[in-house]
Amino acid sequence: MVFHYQQTGHILSCNYKGGNIVEGHLIGTVDDKGHIDMRYHQVNSNGDLMTGICSSYPEITPNGKIRLHETWQWTSGDKSKGQSVLEEI
Repeated sequence: MVFHYQQTGHILSCNYKGGNIVEGHLIGTVDDKGHIDMRYHQVNSNGDLMTGICSSYPEITPNGKIRLHETWQWTSGDKSKGQSVLEEI
């Protein structure tokens, strides 16, 4: 999965795809401490449209890259929850 993030002021947006995700987008707000409140939607290879919410906080790694620690939940489908870690390459 590859994510392409952009931030303008307190607004964060992203396009992503990979694996079984044909196309995905997210939009969120970033507070003064860098915490992100976002919503996402995507279409998978089965043609299913999925939506969800996510809360994320950044960590700067020793080599200066950004690592995002995320807690998410689907708002469609089975409404499952989980945690993910994304790291800048």
